[in-house]
Amino acid sequence: MRFRISHSVTNGISLVHLHDEELSVIASIAPDHGAMLHAFIVNTTEGPCNVISNYQSEEEITQLLNRSYKSSKLSPFPCRINQAKYSWEGHNYEFSEKFPDGTAIHGLLYNKPFSISAQTVTDFMASVAFEFHYKAEDPGFPFYYKCTIRYTLLPGQVLQLQTTITNLHQQTIPMADGWHPYFSFGKPIDECYLQFPSAGMVEFNQQLIPTGNFLPFSEFNEGKAIGQLELDNCFLVDPEAGQPVCVFSDPAQKIAIRFITDEQYPYLQIYTPPDRRSIAIENLSAAPDCFNNKIGLLLMEPGTEKTFTLHYEIITE
Repeated sequence: MRFRISHSVTNGISLVHLHDEELSVIASIAPDHGAMLHAFIVNTTEGPCNVISNYQSEEEITQLLNRSYKSSKLSPFPCRINQAKYSWEGHNYEFSEKFPDGTAIHGLLYNKPFSISAQTVTDFMASVAFEFHYKAEDPGFPFYYKCTIRYTLLPGQVLQLQTTITNLHQQTIPMADGWHPYFSFGKPIDECYLQFPSAGMVEFNQQLIPTGNFLPFSEFNEGKAIGQLELDNCFLVDPEAGQPVCVFSDPAQKIAIRFITDEQYPYLQIYTPPDRRSIAIENLSAAPDCFNNKIGLLLMEPGTEKTFTLHYEIITE
């Protein structure tokens, strides 16, 4: 059979692998750590390439996950919540888990153990679903909900990431969704290219909190080398530009990653880490601090669910 699913433990990390045997493609997920994407391996002219910058061991995850958040699921909010505080339906809430700068950051599920809820293999795909029931543990979000993440490896070096949020609470709750993967081609990103047609950029203050203003930005409307540019910004996806919403590529190795989204991810956060060995390209349903500024915030009524879909397509020559 072309597609299959396997399981392993590598350097202490429990992994679930989706295989496309015909193209020697492997996607690996770490359920115990927020169902994070650990690897997406394809063949290139220079041999196998894992385009996901990951943690090398269980020990490294323990040390670094709550500072770097590589491949983390961002739920129930992406990026920062100013001072870790917000108001909702007449009540004030404050998250107990805070980043060193005093903000709440990247949600509450990034380090949670997800369980496997479904596995499917056909002639056309391999798919695994993981779920976590959040039980109002943090006083900053005392609401019950379920997060289901389904990874599906498809023909053509395409990985689908589908997130379904179900409100299990008895009142309407605020919600947003996103991803925080770091991508790498095994070389400095300065030599790589970026292209995304932007409808504007969210203006940040010095604490990376939106001011409420939007600025023009068109530098990467056409593909160009990243060079020395430093980014830690949120952009509006241009709805008139079509798909993909972003392309990260290395012309020298003849490899590119195309980011294809549905209308549920209208924001694109891009971060260039100081070591310049990878780049975070984050598809978001809402802007940072959305619990306060309401930019893109989803209001979920009791018993309802919402699905967000993203595809990573790798093109090699």
